[in-house]
Amino acid sequence: MNISLIIISLTLLLALYLGISSTRGKEMSMEQWTVGGRGFGTLFIFFLIAGEVYTTFTFLGGSGWTFTRGAAVYYVPAYIFLAYVLSYWFVPKIWKYCKENNLISQPDYFVSKYKSTALGVLVAIVGCVALIPYIVIQFKGLGIIVSQASYGTISPVVASCIGATVVATYVMVSGIHGSAWTAIIKDFMILIVVIFLGIYIPFHYFGGIKPMFEAVEMVKPELLTLPETGFSNSWFTSTVIFNAIGFYILPTSFMVILSAKSAKSLRKNAITLPLYTILLLFIFFVGFAAITVIPELDAAQGDLALLTLAIKTFDPWVIGIIGAAGLLTALVPCSVMLMSSAAGLTQNLYKVIVPKASDKHLLTVSKLFIVLISLIALYFTITGGGAMAILNIMSYSLIVQLAPALFLSIQRNNMITKEGAFMGIVTGVIVVLIMTLKGIGIGDLLPHAPQWVQDINGSFVALTSNIVIMLIVSIGSRVFASIKHTKLEEAK
Repeated sequence: MNISLIIISLTLLLALYLGISSTRGKEMSMEQWTVGGRGFGTLFIFFLIAGEVYTTFTFLGGSGWTFTRGAAVYYVPAYIFLAYVLSYWFVPKIWKYCKENNLISQPDYFVSKYKSTALGVLVAIVGCVALIPYIVIQFKGLGIIVSQASYGTISPVVASCIGATVVATYVMVSGIHGSAWTAIIKDFMILIVVIFLGIYIPFHYFGGIKPMFEAVEMVKPELLTLPETGFSNSWFTSTVIFNAIGFYILPTSFMVILSAKSAKSLRKNAITLPLYTILLLFIFFVGFAAITVIPELDAAQGDLALLTLAIKTFDPWVIGIIGAAGLLTALVPCSVMLMSSAAGLTQNLYKVIVPKASDKHLLTVSKLFIVLISLIALYFTITGGGAMAILNIMSYSLIVQLAPALFLSIQRNNMITKEGAFMGIVTGVIVVLIMTLKGIGIGDLLPHAPQWVQDINGSFVALTSNIVIMLIVSIGSRVFASIKHTKLEEAK
């Protein structure tokens, strides 16, 4: 066993220990397990939300997209910054409503706002389906990180299976408490590793950051700007807006919101988190450096850019630290994803079928759902493929279908009915699945439109369809209800 694998293994054991021991002195109930008894202060919320930013997608996919797509990767920090700005205004309102009504999951919120159990079932299923690709990203990234950092001693499949077992174990035992404590260690390691790599590599190979970009300009100048077609300005702008809308709609972010102690702590994080997100630029520097340092790396292997460059540059013990940090970028967000999916299915699917189930019974069912979801995600990790960023965008495309009904529910006079919200979400999800499976974009639907229109993120087709159907059905159901009420009055 080499030193790199030893460091990674010890980090894995530390994560498992922190996850399991974090419940010491606490009596676990569904509320305690899912949202920490709503007792997390600003610091814990900071690390948990940051965990949604620094995932394996960021660690590997961010540098990988820089290596293959160049400037297009800047959509990531842009949409996250915008999401934080939006969150300052609407997230505290959601937190307040959920606390007043004792709600512990995203589907619970929809059930309460629209007085519809069926809508809660739909939201729970959509949330779970939307998160599975993201969980696959974490498992796949974990396998890549451990396999590469261990110099091939551990295969990606074995690494993914071990990581899935560890994260499922400590989530089942401690819920969000384990995620919070592990997130602290993870973010400190990421802080050190990301800054170190982002500064050392450009100076080591090029003598500075500016010379690095000059070297890239010599060999691939097209990667330093957005292209005129494809990943163009209109794609960039539409993708930033779309993903910003979806960031806090993800069940994971929603659950972190509910675990906060106060609305004030959420506003503080909306102000401070953009500064932390700037660290993403250091990841991108590594990707840009890889363009000229390891030109032999195939574009299809872009996700390997960071680790391949690191192995070329550093001794095994440094690779072990980098691999350990990468390992935690998979475990922490994955734990919240598993928990939020399981809680939604338990609260709003199983509880509908078994309404008299006790709190203890529901907690047990949630843990069984975690095992089931982990196995499904592992299956797709082992058998499936696809670039991490594409999987990420697909997840957002699905979950953003919940956004219109959620944002309008915050308004005092919400004109959307439960029927409208339900049919809008169903329509949007169907359009997303059809366009994804068929590989259809706006350019295919509007081949004669200007190029900037064709390049708009295709997910807006699904979102627009969702909104149109939601409004039509809401108006129709209100008219029908009015006619029915009039007839009843006349009959009296």
